[in-house]
Amino acid sequence: MKPKTIDLIGVPMDSGKRRQGCLMGPDALRTAGLYAALSDLGHSVTDSGNVTPATFTETTGSHLHALQETIAWTKALSDRTDEVSLNTIPIFMGGDHALALGTVRGMANAAAQANRPLFVLWLDAHTDYHTPATTASGNLHGTPVGYVTGRDGFDSFPPIDHPVPHDQIAMLGLRSVDAEERAAIEGTDVTYVDMRHIDEHGIAKPLAAFLARVAQANGLLHVSLDVDFLDPSVAPAVGTTVPGGATIREAHLVMEMICDSDLLSSLDIVELNPFLDERGRTAQLMVDLAASAFGRRVFDRPTRAY
Repeated sequence: MKPKTIDLIGVPMDSGKRRQGCLMGPDALRTAGLYAALSDLGHSVTDSGNVTPATFTETTGSHLHALQETIAWTKALSDRTDEVSLNTIPIFMGGDHALALGTVRGMANAAAQANRPLFVLWLDAHTDYHTPATTASGNLHGTPVGYVTGRDGFDSFPPIDHPVPHDQIAMLGLRSVDAEERAAIEGTDVTYVDMRHIDEHGIAKPLAAFLARVAQANGLLHVSLDVDFLDPSVAPAVGTTVPGGATIREAHLVMEMICDSDLLSSLDIVELNPFLDERGRTAQLMVDLAASAFGRRVFDRPTRAY
């Protein structure tokens, strides 16, 4: 892998759900050695510190949790993403998955300015395809994909000027999807791969097919990695544990294939809650997965385009 320019951006965001702790995620990733892991691979790495949300005044009376704070984060992260050069790969260290409301929106704007399509790889147990009107829990970390694809109901949020087409999104690792989300997403062209499909056919083939489409379109690739993509037996530091997730090797294979493709434009690492971790094991695993995405491997092998 050719040396990359990487910008580590902390997002201590904890407004997307009621269970607190994800605001400690960026510092946990720093403590686990993310900077050193990437720089030791020969990359030029900068830690730009933490983003702070725009000014907000929280309202009451809504079933939505911390709506105004989440909107403020969305604006701040969109603006911060717009500042990143396409020659730099930002790694957004979360923070809960509501941060993708801003990071994907910002990357979609950047892709449109470069006249290139944005593709999104969603590594998650959940589709996160709700809208503010359909989420029964009121937790907005379940809405980013609905928002960036232009679903109705996000009138309070910054407008989506460049919606991500459904056929440019792939979801891997699904195993906890609400009935309403399932009905909605089955009517779209999203590529969704649940854990049964992975059990029966493996994780490499659907990922390779998606990466081939990104390469053919000369697209930008945004990867959003949720801790709950992994099985909680290996990654316990998440408030939305769902048994039956990806194994360590399956997760590393995904990141190694992303590395081989040389398509990665931006990366979210989300839902890491150090308060729930066991001696930092989840934070260290997320650092190791990021390193695999940037070239760490046991033996070198020729890079091939998928």
